[in-house]
Amino acid sequence: MNSSCALIVFAKAPIPGYAKTRLARVIGNEAAARLAGRMLVETVNNAVAADVGPVELCCAPDESHPAFLGAAATHGLALTPQGTGDLGVRMHRALERTLRAYPRALLIGTDAPGLGPQQLRDAARLLRSHQAVFGPAADGGYVLVGLSAPHPGLFEEIEWSTPRVMAQTRERAAQLGLALGELPTLADVDEPADLIHVPKEWLE
Repeated sequence: MNSSCALIVFAKAPIPGYAKTRLARVIGNEAAARLAGRMLVETVNNAVAADVGPVELCCAPDESHPAFLGAAATHGLALTPQGTGDLGVRMHRALERTLRAYPRALLIGTDAPGLGPQQLRDAARLLRSHQAVFGPAADGGYVLVGLSAPHPGLFEEIEWSTPRVMAQTRERAAQLGLALGELPTLADVDEPADLIHVPKEWLE
């Protein structure tokens, strides 16, 4: 395994009423939690299969959920807490910590079924020639961020969970003078209409 690019998986514990709450309004809390658990497993499997570097599972609300402990035991992953703050604060903190130990870091969520091993390898490769790499999401956010050095400005004053996230992030990157690389746009699964992007067997 190449150890030059660490991969952080940001995940919420698949707890009914906590994970995938927007989906739960249509499919129910239990089904939403089951789907969140399946997406966590698939994301971790893809992250490990990509083989770009060590994989870490960065957990909310903490590292104690059996799904996290099981993933760590199966794959030998490190578990870390996301901690407090909005999404930008938490992502920056995780990336900054990881970049103290590795020259490059990728951070992904568990919401994009199309983000497979090849896309992760492509992102790691792009990060060798760009200071920042993003995987835009079809809803205007992003499913992946990669950095070769901490840039807190990329995560400040962003309107999280809105269609403006990626556009605002591009503006921040331009203001910071960063060479930005982007993957092809992928769908993520946040709203009920997004369920069309989920393999049917994941919903069983």
